[in-house]
Amino acid sequence: MTTALEVLRDTQTKLANAERQMSSGLRVQTVKDNATYWRISALTRTDVGAISSVQDALGLAASTVNTASTGVEGAIDVVTQIRTKLVSAYETSVDKTKLNDEITQLKQQLRSVGESATFNGVNWTVLQDGTDPTKPHQIPGSFIRNTNGSISIGMLNYEGVTSTGGPIVPADARYLIDDQSSGSGGYGVLTSTAFATAAGAAKNYVLISSKNGSTSGQTEISLDANTTKGAITDMVNTVTGMLKQLNTIGSAFGSLESRISLQTEFAKNLNDSLTTGVGKLVDADMEQQSSRVLALQAQQQLGLQSLSIANASFNAVLQLFHAA
Repeated sequence: MTTALEVLRDTQTKLANAERQMSSGLRVQTVKDNATYWRISALTRTDVGAISSVQDALGLAASTVNTASTGVEGAIDVVTQIRTKLVSAYETSVDKTKLNDEITQLKQQLRSVGESATFNGVNWTVLQDGTDPTKPHQIPGSFIRNTNGSISIGMLNYEGVTSTGGPIVPADARYLIDDQSSGSGGYGVLTSTAFATAAGAAKNYVLISSKNGSTSGQTEISLDANTTKGAITDMVNTVTGMLKQLNTIGSAFGSLESRISLQTEFAKNLNDSLTTGVGKLVDADMEQQSSRVLALQAQQQLGLQSLSIANASFNAVLQLFHAA
């Protein structure tokens, strides 16, 4: 009877463990199940959570960069129209005053485009006070666990200007508009005089004026009945330089969008890979466990029957002793 009882207890222990694995879906649920696998799974699940956070950040970044890129594309379209209007002003029969009315509307549209390119309160196209133009806009791009166990976050950058020292050149204009109160609009393509300087223009032409910066000595591009062909040429060359830089900025945003897309796909695949890897270590084989539970339940019934038979036999022997 003692043997039957021990067999039944062992069967019940195995059955409880199998049922626990069935209900949780895990064969390694606590550290006592398998210390090595449990440690690996706990660490990897932490990494999976961090990668998921990076994926969320990439989603927000994709929207931010896409919004900025859309703003730049819109600005390119509008500036191209302005250049077309300026070129048409070469014709002596054209009413320059009416052309200027159209150009004025287009310039207003440019500011609207720049200020509207905002996502979640973030605008990468208008430089405001408090933002350092030399520092890149950064977004989390990857989660890295180093060989020594430490972790780091890889960043994706939209680069700022190399330096704010010395004269501002067209390449320094990394924004559409520079509204900083501390400058004169030099870091915005549409507000910078650097393009007029590079074109050798007679005046410091800008397309639109900085809202807060110093505009002393600047001339907004415009036409009137007395505008000379030489002045028109200066304006056209200035706007052409602006278009070139706008395309450079658009290309940078496009490259960053592609990088974000690639990194998002990689993060998804990495997350899936880590999850699958952990599953192979700690997940229970549900089909196998189901069969095991049925077998142990049957074994439990047999154990109970064996114990009942042994108990009955023991009682019969006791009765014989009492009869004697």
